[in-house]
Amino acid sequence: MKPPKSRIALIAHDKKKDDMITLAGEYRDFLAGCSLTATGTTGARLINELGLAVECKHSGPFGGDLQIGADLVTGELDCVIFLRDPMTPQPHEPDINALVRACDVHDIACATNVATAHLVLKQMMSSKS
Repeated sequence: MKPPKSRIALIAHDKKKDDMITLAGEYRDFLAGCSLTATGTTGARLINELGLAVECKHSGPFGGDLQIGADLVTGELDCVIFLRDPMTPQPHEPDINALVRACDVHDIACATNVATAHLVLKQMMSSKS
């Protein structure tokens, strides 16, 4: 029997979107076999630039982080890759904090920088083989 698809949320602040595209490009073959969800612009770029199938939520400031948080708490996600920009104030910081907190409460892996994202994705890949 084939193992279930990994369910991954991909989110990136504006100054981290290029990093997300580079990261996803490095893991494109693996991610293509996953069920992906992303916030608005990040999802659109993953679709347009890498050809990945992505369920796009709203943009983060318009509730996308909360939509992904709802998926997380209902058991629909295995992992969150959230490339945050710690140097730029975000107007929806409470939503961001709520999402990261939900990852902690529900024991869901949450990578908030590229180095950790590599570790999480490599582990997910090795557990699928």
